[in-house]
Amino acid sequence: MTPVWRRLLVAQDNDGNGGSVVVAFFLGTIVGAAAALLWAPVPGGEARRRLSERAREGRERASEAAHKGRDFVDKQRETVTAAIERGKEAYQEARSPKEPV
Repeated sequence: MTPVWRRLLVAQDNDGNGGSVVVAFFLGTIVGAAAALLWAPVPGGEARRRLSERAREGRERASEAAHKGRDFVDKQRETVTAAIERGKEAYQEARSPKEPV
């Protein structure tokens, strides 16, 4: 495991904010890629075209990830809600007086 990944995992374990560390890591990667494109030895128009293309791809990926995240949260919410309802029903059933058979 590389030191960077080890630090990311340790940060997540220690303070519970691993998500923010990972987001910062990916934002840094994006900024670094943009800087590399700007200072690459290519004509200005080509660099701007590449940067624009990468930005568009990044927006599409971010939008897709957000959509998947919303879908995941919605599914988990439904699962948790159903489990809570089953728990309430089981609790009510356990509390209600039983009729002798």
